Amino acid sequence: MIKDVIIRKAQKFDDARGWLCEVFRNDEFKYQPIYSYVSVTKPGVVRGPHEHKEQSDYFIFVGPGSFKIYLWDNRKDSPTFRTHEIIEAGENNPMSILVPPGVVHGYKCISTEPAYSINLPDKLYRGEGGKEEVDEIRWEADPNSPFKI
Repeated sequence: MIKDVIIRKAQKFDDARGWLCEVFRNDEFKYQPIYSYVSVTKPGVVRGPHEHKEQSDYFIFVGPGSFKIYLWDNRKDSPTFRTHEIIEAGENNPMSILVPPGVVHGYKCISTEPAYSINLPDKLYRGEGGKEEVDEIRWEADPNSPFKI
């Protein structure tokens, strides 16, 4: 397990109307999301891997569709430095994953239908008013990257 990564199983509550799944409670751990987005990934498509210098990502994978999530601890001062984890999440295994700065992450849609993810990061994309540099190290753009999906 990578230090500071929080993986939380999510439970879906079904009834005749559909389902409900609680995905975030600030009484379970201290985290302050600042914005959110929904992403749809087509079957077989990979997003990442990349990492953030300052931003944490709080991903929610509850479906439809499923992902294989890849994590690498790239923090030299971490006791789990260079630890690599692969997790399956989504429709049949709903969960949320908090990814702290310095943990390289990416995911691949492994379902036959498009898969949905939600992210609640703790920093605004491109900062206030969209005027700052993007806080990303895009490992997928480096052909010599040690992080491969």
